[in-house]
Amino acid sequence: MSDYVHPEVLVSTEWVQDHLNDPNVKIVESDEDVLLYDVGHIPGAIKVDWQTELQDQLIRDYVNKENFEKLMSDKGIANDTSIVFYGDKSNWWACYAFWTFSIMGHDKCLIMNGGRQKWIEEQRELSKDVPSYPKTDYKVTSSNESIRAFRDDVMKHSGSGNPLIDVRSPKEYTGELLHMEAYPQEGALRGGHVPGAKSVPWARAANEDGTFKSADELKAIYQDEHGLNSGDDIIAYCRIGERSSHTWFVLTYLLGFNNVRNYDGSWTEWGNLVRVPIEKP
Repeated sequence: MSDYVHPEVLVSTEWVQDHLNDPNVKIVESDEDVLLYDVGHIPGAIKVDWQTELQDQLIRDYVNKENFEKLMSDKGIANDTSIVFYGDKSNWWACYAFWTFSIMGHDKCLIMNGGRQKWIEEQRELSKDVPSYPKTDYKVTSSNESIRAFRDDVMKHSGSGNPLIDVRSPKEYTGELLHMEAYPQEGALRGGHVPGAKSVPWARAANEDGTFKSADELKAIYQDEHGLNSGDDIIAYCRIGERSSHTWFVLTYLLGFNNVRNYDGSWTEWGNLVRVPIEKP
């Protein structure tokens, strides 16, 4: 991991094993399949449900400042706590949680490389016990909206020539599929991609064991093959923002790009908007 620009944000399964009883560290599991935590999780890990806890239940948005403060306080997370995120799907939702917490100004965020898959494949201990930690008085003291893009930002970006990265599968990009395979509930009325967007599927950045590819391999994909530069103004999107969070993390922390935003409205918003252009091959 030393070849990454910011290797300090990635920790190994061994590191997590060694810090299970560290009072300054909290392990947070964030899965696409919210039932996996109950099957077994890293001992002491806290569950964060991306559907009910990280997203507002009345409007399409992440939780507001007050609800985030309450969530953190109830889970025993303090402002100075180092949080290690991990989850399924090569850390899709772990990266989404990392991104959301970063928006809320929590600056001690880490990702366990390989996620849930690697922990289990290494036959490390799993627990079904739900931990209970003393409540804290968490306060959001700053926020960072600069890492988030909205539809108007994408519209301006599309016409500016700045890079747009579509991280969905090739069939979603071309419009052959209106939704991710096996996810018809998260589709759109129209298929295709945002005009000018490049197809760089998120999965190209991950190894079979769920870990991130090496720095050289990532540079070959994003810089050599697709011509991205560290100073570019880049927006990444997928269908609801989870896969593009993975790409946002890769570009921002592993390759050190300075200005990457995640469009979490993504194709379920763009593909349903009136008078918004799409593009097909």
